[in-house]
Amino acid sequence: MSFTITCPICGKRDLYEFRFGGEEHGPRPDYQALTPQAWCDYVHRRTHRAGPQQEWWFHRDGCGRWFTVWRDPGTNRETSCSEKRR
Repeated sequence: MSFTITCPICGKRDLYEFRFGGEEHGPRPDYQALTPQAWCDYVHRRTHRAGPQQEWWFHRDGCGRWFTVWRDPGTNRETSCSEKRR
């Protein structure tokens, strides 16, 4: 079984068409209160938790869109809405 990602524009495609953009970690910190440490944490800190997580993917060999997908890194499979971590 191959590792596939479902693009909202192009549908299910092979992983090699995409670029991983990292975990989704919420909105950017407020610029007025931004410190170098807060920006570094936002850009580089990852949770690396087990189970489903929301991730950014770029369809580089397709439509050229950025989008998010819920995926379980332990199994490399996309998860349904009912399996999402709350």
